[in-house]
Amino acid sequence: MDKFDLVIIGGGVAGLVTASGASQFGARVALVEKETLGGDCLHWGCVPTKRLVESAKVAFLARHAKEFGVETQGVRINFREVMAGMKRIQEKIGRNDDPERFRKMGVQLFFGEGKFLDPHTFEVKGTRLSGRKFLIATGSRPILLPILGLKESGALTNMTALKLEELPASLIILGAGPIGLEFAQVFSRLGAKVTVIEKMPQILPREDTEIADRLQKILTEEGIEIITRAEVKKIEKNDRGQKIVTAEIEGEGTKIFDAQELLVSIGRAPNVEGLNLEASGVAYEKKGIKVDESMRTSQKHIFAAGDVTGQYLFTHVGEYQAGLVVSNALFPFMSRKADYRVVPWITFTNPELGRVGLTEAEAKKTYGEKNIQVFRFFFKDVDRAVIEGEGSGLVKLICDKKNQILGAHLLGPGAGEYLHEFVLAMKARLPITQISQTIHVYPTLAQVVKRTADQYYRQKLFTGWFPKFAKRLIRFS
Repeated sequence: MDKFDLVIIGGGVAGLVTASGASQFGARVALVEKETLGGDCLHWGCVPTKRLVESAKVAFLARHAKEFGVETQGVRINFREVMAGMKRIQEKIGRNDDPERFRKMGVQLFFGEGKFLDPHTFEVKGTRLSGRKFLIATGSRPILLPILGLKESGALTNMTALKLEELPASLIILGAGPIGLEFAQVFSRLGAKVTVIEKMPQILPREDTEIADRLQKILTEEGIEIITRAEVKKIEKNDRGQKIVTAEIEGEGTKIFDAQELLVSIGRAPNVEGLNLEASGVAYEKKGIKVDESMRTSQKHIFAAGDVTGQYLFTHVGEYQAGLVVSNALFPFMSRKADYRVVPWITFTNPELGRVGLTEAEAKKTYGEKNIQVFRFFFKDVDRAVIEGEGSGLVKLICDKKNQILGAHLLGPGAGEYLHEFVLAMKARLPITQISQTIHVYPTLAQVVKRTADQYYRQKLFTGWFPKFAKRLIRFS
């Protein structure tokens, strides 16, 4: 039996970051991966989809080139080359996850399906691995809801959609979450007729309603049909292979939609099947493996990180959790606890939607309506955005009475790049007055950050009693 200081199950971001960190500290590390290193982010998530987002953006800009004085002879989409380009980018970035790279670090790799035999033993293809500590980082997968006919319809998921060789003429997407909307805009801009069906009252149900509604308006103006408050009742296929979706829409009754392809993007489930967690004594539920603030499971020597915990299904959170595992598994006397007070995320539509902290509704519920301040600034008033023809969207800040940021919501070009200024301010507990007093380069899109913070002074100094007082003070000075 092979003995290790740390046995890692899962070769996605959380597993790879932990393996790299632990091996560099001199730990004996085993890494078990069922298929290939890189995980969902490299193969089915962040990397390929963001390349498709960029390809679709180029197509959109080419169609609007005349607005910039550039004449084109029309735009033709080579879908096969779009997908080939996506795969080339995957291969290029995937070099960072080359098994040989980790072997050179001293990590022993084991490929294949495996399971726990007891709390200290994991078996993969007949080889038994004994570990002082374990990390379960097996990720998550898309789920199919129990909708009549869905399984038989041959519906796509975010994974199988990336294997398409031909652009579908039409596409129905079930679910208006981040993945669903990113695919909706990509396929629409590449030339497909896209319909999005969402059960909740708004797209992106976790986002601030005002921001989500504005994004819906932008997507609708691009030609994407978006139906909310709709419950799908059944799915069928006609003799031409078309997908027929029957949905009950609140206030409108039954409506039928048809398209060449159907993509389901409704939710994800943790990958725990086959691990025999019962033998390990690790407690889990439908949402994922239960962990404490130190990323420990119900077995103190077994940790879990990433999507399999069901907490925040983001690559950057998995990476953050991996750092905690390295510290807490190898140096328990220096135990660190997870801090999720400031967790940012982005929906990579164009414009991007970025969010950190509370929505306006959440802040009102938590602090009371009278104890919060809301500040807005629109991209149509940011010179760089106007120059680039990107005037849609806004920044919305929710603050307490001490000017501490409770939530920041950005809808605009490249919003993910300058959301981090608000993230840092929240992490360091800096009031928005500090942002307002910081010089920002002109002309940049990041000026929207300062301009939004400036609204505090505009509201304080140019409304109410102060303007009259200031006028008198100036005359007597």
